[in-house]
Formats: sequence, structure tokens, C-alpha cells
Amino acid sequence: MSVLHVGKSNFDEIVMKAQNKVLLDFWAPWCGPCQMIGPVVEEIAQENEHITVCKINVDEEVELAVRFGVSSIPTLVVMEKGEKTGQLVGYRPKADIEKLL
Repeated sequence: MSVLHVGKSNFDEIVMKAQNKVLLDFWAPWCGPCQMIGPVVEEIAQENEHITVCKINVDEEVELAVRFGVSSIPTLVVMEKGEKTGQLVGYRPKADIEKLL
């Protein structure tokens, strides 16, 4: 599955109503660690058809970043049935992200 770009306008439909796990990647284009973790997140999306992977640009979606208490990026959040079930902050290797999922 490809990575979806999510914003306030489609967040509820894509994330809150999802029947499967959702991985949210809070990032910004100017963030070096975000650029490093981006390909890893893409890889996870391609390898896991049962997980919805979403990117949220914190510069464009400040309200969502505040809603999730994002104070440092990259921040990865796992959601299940509309509830936050896990979170990682900062660059992490793929194995750490897979363990979170």
C-alpha cells in the first residue's frame, strides 16, 4: 500500500474510521531525521498491506500536531480503532518501528 498524505480535512475518514492499524508519520520537509526515516516508512507501507501509513506535514497541519502533542519530529504514532496505542520520537531503525506495530 502506498503512503497517504493526511490533513485535517481527511483525517477522520482515513485515520479515525480505519479498521486496521494506522501508522502516522509527523514530519517536515526541512527536518533531516525526517528525511532519513521517510524511506523506512515507505518500505513499511509497501511491505504491510494490513497497515495504513500516513504522513502529516507539521508545518501545514499544526492543529493535528498539537492534537497529538508533537513537540519533536519525526514522531511516529500508531492508532487502532481511533485510539493511540504507541509512539516513537526521533529517528529509529526499522526494527524499532516494526516492534511498535
